[in-house]
Amino acid sequence: MTVRLRDMSVEQFQGLVRETVKQALRELLEDPDAGLALRLAFVRRLRRSLAYLDSGGETIPAEEMARRLELK
Repeated sequence: MTVRLRDMSVEQFQGLVRETVKQALRELLEDPDAGLALRLAFVRRLRRSLAYLDSGGETIPAEEMARRLELK
């Protein structure tokens, strides 16, 4: 059944807009990787990286890295 916009009440139209916005936000904000397992090699690298930071290691800020790579 096709409903025309001109045949909708204000409340029906608002409900349609509300549901459309909700659906669009869900699509934009969903994590496409949700439920996927991390590869073991990645988990190991991540743990090494976190241990490095925990032991006082430092990271390079993104701005500095961009400068070094002449991206900026």
